[in-house]
Amino acid sequence: MAAYILTVEDHPLFRTALKLAIAGACPECDVMETGSLGEARRALAQYGRPLLILLDINLPDSKGFAGLIELRATQDGVPITIVSAEETPERITMALRLGAAGFVPKSAPLETIVDAITHLVAGMTWSPVAPSPTCDEDLERFASLTLAQQRVLIGLQKGLLNKQIAHDVGITEATVKAHMTAIFRKLGVQNRTQALLIAGRLMNQDQMAAAP
Repeated sequence: MAAYILTVEDHPLFRTALKLAIAGACPECDVMETGSLGEARRALAQYGRPLLILLDINLPDSKGFAGLIELRATQDGVPITIVSAEETPERITMALRLGAAGFVPKSAPLETIVDAITHLVAGMTWSPVAPSPTCDEDLERFASLTLAQQRVLIGLQKGLLNKQIAHDVGITEATVKAHMTAIFRKLGVQNRTQALLIAGRLMNQDQMAAAP
C-alpha cells in the first residue's frame, strides 16, 4: 500500500467524516479504516507503518488510553492522534501527557479536522487548546513510566498472568517482574493493588471524568 493514514473508529458516520477530512488534508494518502483495536492491529501487520493513526478512545475492545499506549509501544515513531467526543481540557491534557501527537474533538467542523490532519501529517502537533497545567501527581507518575512499563501495568489491569504479559509485550517473565518493581517505585506504591487503583482511575473513562 502507498502512504496511508489509519483510522480506528467504530462509528461509520464519523469514519466517513475522517475520510473526507483526510482527502482534503492529504489527497495523495490512502485511508485504511478500522473499527476496533484488533482490526487496527491486523491492518498494521498487513500494511506496515502508516503516516498517522487517528484513534478513538471508546472502542468495542479498548476503553480509555490503553489503545494509545499499546500503539505507541508497537508503532515506534508513528504519530497517534486521539479523536474523541470527550473533549474536556483534562482529557486533552491527559492524552498529550501520555504521548499523543494531538487531540481532535469530534465536535470540530470539517475544515478544522482538515487543518489538524494537515499539521499532523507534516510532523507537527495539534490540539484545540493548550494543555492545561496539572496537579495530578498520579498522571505525572504514570507518564514517567516507560512504554513497556505502562503495557505491563495495563496487562495487570486486565488480570493477565506474568507469563501472558510477557508474551503480549515480547519480554521475559523475569523482565516483567523487574518492570513491576520499577512501576511500584515510580508510582510510589507498595503492591499491585495500589498500582491498579491508579491505573484504573487513569485508564478508565468513567473514572477519569472524576479525576482532579
